[in-house]
Amino acid sequence: MKVLLVNGSPNKNKCTNRALTEIANTLKEENIESEIFWIGRKPISGCTDCHTCEREGKCILKDEVVEKFITLARESDGFVFGSPVHYASASGSITSFMDRAFISELVGNDNKAFYLKPAAVVVSARRAGTTATFDQLNKYLTLHEMFVVSSCYWNMVHGDTIEEVERDLEGLQTMRVLARNMAYFLRCKEIANKYNVALPKREEPVFTNFIQ
Repeated sequence: MKVLLVNGSPNKNKCTNRALTEIANTLKEENIESEIFWIGRKPISGCTDCHTCEREGKCILKDEVVEKFITLARESDGFVFGSPVHYASASGSITSFMDRAFISELVGNDNKAFYLKPAAVVVSARRAGTTATFDQLNKYLTLHEMFVVSSCYWNMVHGDTIEEVERDLEGLQTMRVLARNMAYFLRCKEIANKYNVALPKREEPVFTNFIQ
């Protein structure tokens, strides 16, 4: 079993990565493999609403990072998406990244990468904006029928440097509890698969426009 940890910060080895590292270390203690996937600093184009993914099964934009992530995601069993807070919301890069990755997989590939997989969001901030960012990113998960894994507090760490995050003892504990809960859920899912527990019945999508 493997959990893919996505670092949506422009800084590869700063506060967001410190939170994800705490999760990775705890998953290792639980005998769960993990990988931290940094989205990098190169510009990531947002979704252009061209519907190419619907027609051709893949995004027309050729950002290497999104394509690489989708490939890894299809082979992963769980996810944690991490972002710093920028203007009381997620970073622009991870917003464009998740817009592209999630819509192309939902529309073009029957949601194979994300459907019924456990996932969580973690947020890093110096001070405020964490809960708004937490709510923003969780919406991607709930739209894609993912199981949202929770912890003993909202998944956030505070600090402007790694050293300051190290002093956020409650925040780091929240990361460890999250990792253990993720490991528990993955083991439960493994048992369900072993005993052929039926997946939920799926319906054809229904779209309702409220302005007629």
